[in-house]
Amino acid sequence: MLDTNLNNWRHDHHYFTTNDSGERRTRYVLILTAITMLAEIIAGTAYGSMALLADGWHMGTHVAAFLIAIYAYRYARKHADNPAYSFGTGKVGVLGGFASAVALAAVALMMAIESIQRLVSPQEIHFNAAIGVATLGLFINVISALILKDHHSHSHDHEAHHGHHHHDHSHQAHSHQDHNLYAAYMHVLADALTSVLAIAALLCGKFLNWQWLDPLMGIVGAIIISRWALGLVRQFSPILLDGSMPSSDVEAIRNVIEKDRENHVTDLHTWKVSEHHFAAIITIVSRRPQRSEHYRALLSDFHKLAHLTIEVNHYQDSQYEPSAPQHGQQITPEDQPL
Repeated sequence: MLDTNLNNWRHDHHYFTTNDSGERRTRYVLILTAITMLAEIIAGTAYGSMALLADGWHMGTHVAAFLIAIYAYRYARKHADNPAYSFGTGKVGVLGGFASAVALAAVALMMAIESIQRLVSPQEIHFNAAIGVATLGLFINVISALILKDHHSHSHDHEAHHGHHHHDHSHQAHSHQDHNLYAAYMHVLADALTSVLAIAALLCGKFLNWQWLDPLMGIVGAIIISRWALGLVRQFSPILLDGSMPSSDVEAIRNVIEKDRENHVTDLHTWKVSEHHFAAIITIVSRRPQRSEHYRALLSDFHKLAHLTIEVNHYQDSQYEPSAPQHGQQITPEDQPL
């Protein structure tokens, strides 16, 4: 009987993104990309087009990125209830996205090096065949982008009522984007960009005899893609590093609690437990302490908080000085650029 009653205070930690549709669409794109990758690498080698080879090898990194994305979906689902992960597997998809961003940066570097070599030592290009294969690659990229584009958000409902006098844990509902799928989508967009640049360079080379433009477009594409990769790294890093909520939100949480009765927040920590879920530990001292449910209700409008732990302590005037230094002041990743 006791165990049954304790269920009211227990909760899960399923913070990972459940997106069966996204996983299925990623598999479709994986097959399309692998086929196109082989065609472009073979054609680029045979026809001597650096832009086409760059596009093909770039697709190779996309194949790896899609494999990582699919593995992340499966791993997060399989280990969702594994007690080895204190807050679940909500960051697995983010880690997959981060790995994809690193792969994107690696291919940008490879494109730049190979393009510079071709710029220094030009090679003969068979323009008609190269343009045809590059156009096919662009067509595949557009189809893949339409397949992967996420038209809706994915929800997690973690609302429960757990409470006792000293500690409280609560979950609230959230709706957010699938970062794992988003990283795969960005790979497709990057590949579409290199396809467009390859076609433009090949056309200019054919009709204007600007053969130097082919490797130059490879360098331009490498620069743009590296900037995209850096943007993804900056987006995912705070999640993997347990980044705090923005300082304005942290201060708002403190103010809401301290404006109620005679409360003082002496310790306040927030951190990310998944893509868009935050956890918080708050220590409160009060002359007239309330049950933890009271403080949870005060924070009900902070929908980013998915896991909340509250400690409540009673103090007498002789035990506590309100003007004493407050703990929990945070410098968040949002306040400091990476």
